[in-house]
Amino acid sequence: MTPIELSAAALIGALIALLIYHFAAVRPALAVLHASAELHDGLLSGGASGAGERFTALERTGRENGAALAELTRRVGGLERLAQSDLSRVGFVRYDAFAPEGEPGFSYALALLNREGDGVVLTSIYSRNDTRTFGKSVTAFKPAVEASPEELKAIERARLVSSDGPAR
Repeated sequence: MTPIELSAAALIGALIALLIYHFAAVRPALAVLHASAELHDGLLSGGASGAGERFTALERTGRENGAALAELTRRVGGLERLAQSDLSRVGFVRYDAFAPEGEPGFSYALALLNREGDGVVLTSIYSRNDTRTFGKSVTAFKPAVEASPEELKAIERARLVSSDGPAR
């Protein structure tokens, strides 16, 4: 045989050996790998579609949730700014301004304060002849001018109000 024939025979032998190796080892390994990849894809996708579509849907949902969270954060910020000036602390005291003379229990002191204790205390003194109403500003739970014991009690009741309701 000539050297070219020997080379051609060696090449054909090598190709036959590669073909046998492919069908005996590589192809079964690829089939197992393909089955594993399909199982993995099915587990990730929930069986409805491919994992790629599932990841795309999750990414879209994540973006939508991010936008909703940004909107909620904006709204909560607005509510927090509003809460700084709300009159959420209220204290009320009814008393007898002129116990021996007038109708008992028609006078009152009403404290209307925000969370920081800023606001007003209103006092109404009732007698048989007339009713007088006074207002005093309050800063940090302290009246700006001298206050009556009833006004101080109303401010204290407002101070004790928690987010759960009035103090008992």
